[in-house]
Amino acid sequence: MSSSFSESTARKRVLGILDAGTFAEILGPAQRVTSPHLALLDVPAAFDDGVVVGSGRLDGQAVLIAAQEGEFMGGGVGEVHGAKLVGLFQRAVDQRPAAVLLLAESGGVRLHEANAGLIAVSEVMRALLDVRAAGIPVIVLIGGANGCFGGMGLVARCADRIVMSDVARLAMSGPEVIEASHGAEEFDSRDRALVWRTTGGKHRYLSGDCDALADDSMAAFRQAAIDSLGNLGRARPLTLESLEQEHTELSERLRLDGNSRDALQIWARLGVPQPDKVADMEAAELRAWKEAV
Repeated sequence: MSSSFSESTARKRVLGILDAGTFAEILGPAQRVTSPHLALLDVPAAFDDGVVVGSGRLDGQAVLIAAQEGEFMGGGVGEVHGAKLVGLFQRAVDQRPAAVLLLAESGGVRLHEANAGLIAVSEVMRALLDVRAAGIPVIVLIGGANGCFGGMGLVARCADRIVMSDVARLAMSGPEVIEASHGAEEFDSRDRALVWRTTGGKHRYLSGDCDALADDSMAAFRQAAIDSLGNLGRARPLTLESLEQEHTELSERLRLDGNSRDALQIWARLGVPQPDKVADMEAAELRAWKEAV
């Protein structure tokens, strides 16, 4: 049986996605490039600063890859963490791989390094867009327990394609942040079903915010990454016209769904059969329905 993607470490995910024996890590733990800020706060550091970066092959094609480690500070982005991602994207412009894969799992900016983390996220976004402008696709895979929130949620939406599992989550603000700012009446973070209906992979797939819905297994994510390489012709080009088109589509979604209080209402409008049963549906069932409409 294939191992769970969500329960695997960042390195296990990298090794499970890439062709066997092809991964070469850059700035691994042996180099001990750690955050310069955490020690000042008497906070333990990680020798890779919570992100694995390197090169390898996917179905025989050369790729660069990064994977965030959710077990270290929830995958939070700090100065070194962000610099490793930026460096990988810059390497992509020089080496021109078939794609850059980003296995995202992050709560956003690391609060211990607030300003440095915010700057790092902005630099990651700019570097990612430079890669796309150079004609190199970026594919984001989201399936970790911490989800993909905050600045990394924005980074993910800058990519060519997004793959999620039904246990994954993607949003700008996390449920606890929304509740703290606006109260439980606005968004109850303890209502786990509501959280997943709002930010989870199934909702993102049905609403068009991610391109593929995968099962929570290493084999499924690897195949989804391979399929994404083959479907890049469907990706929206990085042009002003495509950006304006997306803004128009988002405005239309807001017009249609701006008063919806629950994803169930949105799914019903989209024509999903038995919206209240979506939580129990397998990923294959949702894929089959969406491909048929």
